[in-house]
Amino acid sequence: MANYILKRLLLIIPTMLGIMLISFAIIQFAPGGPIEQVIAQVTGTGVDATSRIGGSDGGELSGNTQNQGADSQLNSKYRGAQGLDPEFIKELEKQFGFDKPVHERFGLMLWNYLRFDFGNSYFRDTPVIELIKQKLPVSISLGVWLTLLTYLISIPLGIRKAVKDGERFDAWTSTILVIGYAIPSFVFGILLIVLFAGGSFFDWFPLRGLHSDNADQMNWFQYILDYFWHLTLPLIAMGVGSFTTLTFLTKNSFLDEIGKQYVITARAKGLSEKRVLYGHVFRNAMLIVIAGFPGAFLGAFFGGSLLIETIFSLDGLGLLSFESVINRDYPVVFGTLYIFSLFGLIVNLLTDLTYTAIDPRIDFETREV
Repeated sequence: MANYILKRLLLIIPTMLGIMLISFAIIQFAPGGPIEQVIAQVTGTGVDATSRIGGSDGGELSGNTQNQGADSQLNSKYRGAQGLDPEFIKELEKQFGFDKPVHERFGLMLWNYLRFDFGNSYFRDTPVIELIKQKLPVSISLGVWLTLLTYLISIPLGIRKAVKDGERFDAWTSTILVIGYAIPSFVFGILLIVLFAGGSFFDWFPLRGLHSDNADQMNWFQYILDYFWHLTLPLIAMGVGSFTTLTFLTKNSFLDEIGKQYVITARAKGLSEKRVLYGHVFRNAMLIVIAGFPGAFLGAFFGGSLLIETIFSLDGLGLLSFESVINRDYPVVFGTLYIFSLFGLIVNLLTDLTYTAIDPRIDFETREV
């Protein structure tokens, strides 16, 4: 197992290199870079995702004469830069690091990222690592509690559905789960706001942040209650569809194990149904479910709905990443991508180790990485 872990850890290096290289290459061709964003602010014009870099504004640039000077050619690289001081454009390129060759910029980025130095945000004047730390409490809250809530509800429900397979309980719970899965989380979130957050009916729950404005004046018990009070509606909105997959996975795993010979033998020995179910079936049936816990947490942590964060005014990593992509804030984009990818690869390794911890018969040493 030690050799397998070492191989997987070493494999992270080329994998991360490939991820960053591909992402960096794609960004070079993405329209509307940070320099265009600044130019738009200076000139009072709008820059959107359709802006082009490198003089692709055919109609606008086709009228340029061939005897333009070098300064005009420099300005034509960026949409909206015509008429601006060339020295101003050069200063922008130096500020954002675009005065260096592409390969040099990529190499410098990798060297800095190895030391977890992600630089400063282009437009927030704040270190990227500080921005990530500021948004972590929201993402951790959503990820941890959504994962725990999903497992605590779905596993007992799935076991119960397996025991009651084909009966009325199984039928109506399946109907509810399928309907919940079909409803988009943001639509359900809006419904919850209308019903319970001061929309058109009740005003029982807050709409913004993780704590009330006077949270610093509360005692520890009130502080915890206030925390979960703010999380109630977002977790319900995100969790209503997440129960379905895990519940049916649990049910099908149990049904598959219940029909095996060792279960029939255990029952023939006179063991109680509870002893058979939880003493023999549970360990084997839960292997795939419990071993997927690290991956489920990763999905809930980083895949938290952007729309849910927006609807409930939760300023988390999802919203930060989205805004950074829209604003072409490349240090934040690459910094969050680096952390997400690295964390994802480590969690995949932890998932494999969880398999072996639950069932020692599984041996990854004998398989190719």
